[in-house]
Amino acid sequence: MSTVNSPEETRADHSPGPAPASERMTKRQTLILLLLLGAQFTLAVDFSIMNVAVPVIGRELDFATENLQWIATAFALSAAGFSLLFGRVADLIGPRKVFLAGLVLLTLSSLAGGLVDSAGPLLAARVAQGLATAMVTPAGLALLITSFPEGPLRDRALGLNGAMLSAGFTCGAILGGFLTDTLSWRWGFFINIPIGILLIVVTPLLLQGSRSHGGKLDIPGAVSVSAGLIALVYGISAAGQYGWGDPTTLISLAVGIVLLVVFGFVELNASEPLAPLRILGRRSVTWGNIGGAATFIGFTAMIFLLTLYLQEVLGYSAIATGLTFGVLGVGAFLGGVTAPRWIGALGSSRAVLVAGLLVQGITVGVLFFAGDARGWLYGVLGLAFLSSYAHVAAIVGFMVTATSGLPNEQQGLATGITTLTQQVSITIGIPIMSAIATAQIRSMSSEPVKAATLSGINLAILVNGLILIAVALLVALFLRNRRTAGRH
Repeated sequence: MSTVNSPEETRADHSPGPAPASERMTKRQTLILLLLLGAQFTLAVDFSIMNVAVPVIGRELDFATENLQWIATAFALSAAGFSLLFGRVADLIGPRKVFLAGLVLLTLSSLAGGLVDSAGPLLAARVAQGLATAMVTPAGLALLITSFPEGPLRDRALGLNGAMLSAGFTCGAILGGFLTDTLSWRWGFFINIPIGILLIVVTPLLLQGSRSHGGKLDIPGAVSVSAGLIALVYGISAAGQYGWGDPTTLISLAVGIVLLVVFGFVELNASEPLAPLRILGRRSVTWGNIGGAATFIGFTAMIFLLTLYLQEVLGYSAIATGLTFGVLGVGAFLGGVTAPRWIGALGSSRAVLVAGLLVQGITVGVLFFAGDARGWLYGVLGLAFLSSYAHVAAIVGFMVTATSGLPNEQQGLATGITTLTQQVSITIGIPIMSAIATAQIRSMSSEPVKAATLSGINLAILVNGLILIAVALLVALFLRNRRTAGRH
């Protein structure tokens, strides 16, 4: 009597040999991957390239000091607020159309941003760039996922995507400083133009027109969720400027929560909901995104806290601090490249997500013991390298977990949710940990400034690590195995 082995058993029963055809990328798939990775890398660079130039922009365009943060926040508001909407639009009309439209908007807004001569138009250009990100990111991820079958090929593609995202953030900071010092901050905008034009020309040649799945757009749901997310992100951003007890912060957070509750009720009664609750109710989607939120919050907060530590405690210059973060970029790239192998070795993306969160949490938490002597630099960078590696491995685990097992017509929504998770988490990580550090520093007002600062950083970094470990344990508990995740 014959038996049928599982794919894992079949691979184990044979000696290593050439990978089966289904696990090799075709030339066309390779070109598609390069195109989509190029787009994601550009968006990641775009997110961070202007941050280094903020002080120079403020001086040239007469920004008030307290308003400088809105150069980054204006981008984050629109990117977070509209990613779910455009992810759903990609499902309805086809991701290639949304992808191309986003590239066009990115190119035009970058041209406008480089030509502005006052604060208002610059912020408008940043809002438009954020909208472009909300269009291109979920549509590009949907195209990537549907271009590769579920399994090793898709895992490899998502691993490279995670590597490119992290490499883009790092390169953006370095490139932004170089362009600002040697040419002008305006080149932080202009550099997107030739890349955008190239991607616009190549996209129709490589990506076939995807079939639209029809249906109606849930307008009430779109309005309530977009407005709610914008209010929520605005409130969290305002907390970093005014404090958590300020009326602006509290009102914005309250409005955001109310609108998101309204969105939930709208979805329950909509004939064609923007985000069907059956998708949001899947354990793989819910807990995958909770794990993704934790890793993004933890990593962005760690970068912020290490920046303070290196400059305010160890006394390094801003340039030296930026260069040391190149170590994190190397760790992030290696994490993205090797994460698919870990998925194969550990047997599931859920296991990689949990392991990545645990390693990230432990390495961040150990930074609690860092002192004020410069000899700590090497140990801190070693731990930060491991944390960066684990962070990107967790991102890959999160992306595979949160998008697997869904039909192609729902991938735009699934990737819209993952994009939303990424954008919101990047935005809220710094205000939360900054509030913890600031409260500790103020409680030690009688101590020397350096000692108080170190104590605040250490406490925030410890809380950061404990949150990551706690979320890892929860994800492990509620996503016990792939089969359970697929049913819920």
